Amino acid sequence: MKMTRGRALLGTTSVVATLGLLGSLVPSGASSHREAPLIREDPVADATDFYSFVSPDDPTKVTFIANYIPNEDPAGGPNFYDFGDDVNYQISIDNNGDAVNDITYEFRFSKQIVNGDTFLYNNGPISSVSDENYNLRQTYSVFEVRGGERRTLAEGLSTPPERVGQRSDVNYAATAQSTVYSIDGGGTKVFAGQRDDSFSVDLGSIFDLGGLRPFNRAHLIPRATARGVNAQASKNVQSIAIQVPIVQLTADRQGTTGPSDPDAVIGSYTQAQRFTTTTRGKDGSKTGSGEWVNVSRLGAPLVNEVVVPLKFKDFFNASEPKDDAANGYAPLVTDPELGKLIPVLYPGIKTPPAPRNDLVSIFLTGIEGLNKPMNAPGGNVQPAELLRLNMAISPKPINGGNRLGVLGGDTAGFPNGRRLADDVVDIELRAVAGATPFTPAFNKAPNNALGDGVDRNDCSFLSRFPYIAAPHGGLGIANRC
Repeated sequence: MKMTRGRALLGTTSVVATLGLLGSLVPSGASSHREAPLIREDPVADATDFYSFVSPDDPTKVTFIANYIPNEDPAGGPNFYDFGDDVNYQISIDNNGDAVNDITYEFRFSKQIVNGDTFLYNNGPISSVSDENYNLRQTYSVFEVRGGERRTLAEGLSTPPERVGQRSDVNYAATAQSTVYSIDGGGTKVFAGQRDDSFSVDLGSIFDLGGLRPFNRAHLIPRATARGVNAQASKNVQSIAIQVPIVQLTADRQGTTGPSDPDAVIGSYTQAQRFTTTTRGKDGSKTGSGEWVNVSRLGAPLVNEVVVPLKFKDFFNASEPKDDAANGYAPLVTDPELGKLIPVLYPGIKTPPAPRNDLVSIFLTGIEGLNKPMNAPGGNVQPAELLRLNMAISPKPINGGNRLGVLGGDTAGFPNGRRLADDVVDIELRAVAGATPFTPAFNKAPNNALGDGVDRNDCSFLSRFPYIAAPHGGLGIANRC
């Protein structure tokens, strides 16, 4: 029988206060869409967002979602989007605080052309993944690496067709749901395919010198205030989702007894790998050889995009969390660039001064009593950029909960993992301004009201796995979610 050990969970007020430090680490911006010079040239391997949360309809399991290929245009024919056959997509979990991958799920894809004598993606309406009209198909295999041993969990699984449009799609929701598979004895579920981009943000305003439409009058270039515009509305991504029993994720493989259980906290991230060498033939062929190397990496949102400086971004993507301490990311945490920019961009708004030493604990080791690992060797958590989740905290409904997560008093949300509806932009923006109980002198207007004016996704989320809304079709508003 598993015994309850460890520290008690902090009260909501204490956790909220501690979270206030997180925002100055990870300022607002697009969540790792095209976040580094090299990966912006390789969208098939570009991780846009990563989510980790206790499954709302089955609290005995955790769902991980890794999104790839940013800013997919639904009207992307005739060659629609798909996963890379030459990319090794991974979701990795550290379950004992040493920042070393204890469990890794790998996803490898393969394309099949049914009829090579046509330019068409589909020759007619598609009613199922086996429909003869479905011309350019993709299947995948799932592997688990645990304790240095790699085993096959499933092979030959189908991705759903891209959402082409009303003429091509026959009951698209049912076709997509048919590609949700139970594997590994039935306890684990997987899905891979096109989905709605669930991240919402006003990119156009934010990257125009840090503009926030609701606060334009305070900007260096005053304009009329306005509501935010979601730049990701009607955009799609390629999603890899896996739902795993908690008992399979804990270090002792016995599950958890509550939030203070030493094995309740995990850290996770996604990464994409490519071969070191790619050879292109004169006949149009392409082959890879050599070892796999990391080309994209994403745990907590926004880190590489707006925290890591340009000269280190590609290096960050090539590195792994276990090396973060040695790579010296602490100065980026304790004295973040945006903390100095906000008072310049928005005169009258003051932010807490550096050094923000508490951020090292918040960002690199987890929040004490909430999502800091309690079973690290020798009690020393290895600092690492991971999305940390306490798996024993009860979830909220998929379209419920507080969009501000822990900052809004909801300990089931970001930065305790990340849910699809968590408004990470507003959470982090308000925190960078110090609008938390931890820094009461800064917890006032306008600091505690900052936001980009985009509060939610343009589509509701599904009540069952894989939870992400269906992708937008090429005909636009008539075939959106």
